[in-house]
Amino acid sequence: MSLARWRASIRWVRERSGAEDCLAGALSVVGASILWGTTGTAATFAPLASPLAIGAVAMGLGGILQALYAARPIIGHSGLLRRQWRLVALGATAVGAYPLSFYSSMHLAGVAVGTVVSIGSAPLASAIIERVAEGRKFSGRWVLGALLGLAGAASLLWAGDREGAAAALGPWAAPLGVLLGLVAGSTYAFYSWTAHRLIGNGVSSRAAMGAVFGLGGLLLMPVLAATGAPLLESWRNVAVGAYMALVPMFAGYLLFGWGLARVRASTATGLSLVETVVASVLAVLIVGERLPAIGWLGAALVVGSLFVMGSGNHAPES
Repeated sequence: MSLARWRASIRWVRERSGAEDCLAGALSVVGASILWGTTGTAATFAPLASPLAIGAVAMGLGGILQALYAARPIIGHSGLLRRQWRLVALGATAVGAYPLSFYSSMHLAGVAVGTVVSIGSAPLASAIIERVAEGRKFSGRWVLGALLGLAGAASLLWAGDREGAAAALGPWAAPLGVLLGLVAGSTYAFYSWTAHRLIGNGVSSRAAMGAVFGLGGLLLMPVLAATGAPLLESWRNVAVGAYMALVPMFAGYLLFGWGLARVRASTATGLSLVETVVASVLAVLIVGERLPAIGWLGAALVVGSLFVMGSGNHAPES
């Protein structure tokens, strides 16, 4: 075999391996998103607990568990983490703000609408962050997938049960819920980007996620102390809090961190649009919210966007 053919063979193997690794990372993000999609419905089983309490117990305890699980990698990468303390602090602040705005959005605008606005706005926020901070351009495949996903999210938003939320909480409930959803989407994009940046700068995915989420979880402890009493009033409420912390937050973010080491933050936030579909379907089947035909069309568009962004080389171009 000639030297040129040998080099071409090696390059082909590396490209194939990289594509498979990228696909595995994308599937991990989708798996995490499916778990996250259950949180809004799970929260409805503890109706006396405020959205602040639900957010604090879910992300707070889940984040601290992340840090404990990653204690050894965090110690091993402590030097790198200290040198990048601004990134860690920015990510932790975003982690602390995200659940408070996210669960308040669902409480005010409904599970389906709150999730769609929060997660649906994240890909655009992530694209802006990567463009401003890193000067990255995006491939045509990513843009097409993001547009499909955003169109689907918009359809789900239009189909949401806005009248029910307004009747229960007043005419300003849904608009305020949408505004808080945009805050949630922006903070989600920020902590995804900071974690990905830490990983790219040499910190292991476990150490990066553990440091960012552990510190963010500590920031949420005062909120949990002030609002969390209803979570202890019944075994059902305790079970809801335990489920939120252990399954979607701890297990979900383990999957997310593994995937984030293999795909860009903008791709990860785009793929997480599947959470909007899971949340909307569960809201219809379990919570009793309404989802007309345009909502199901939106769900199909979101699923289609996953195939576009999750296949091939979907990383942004430098």
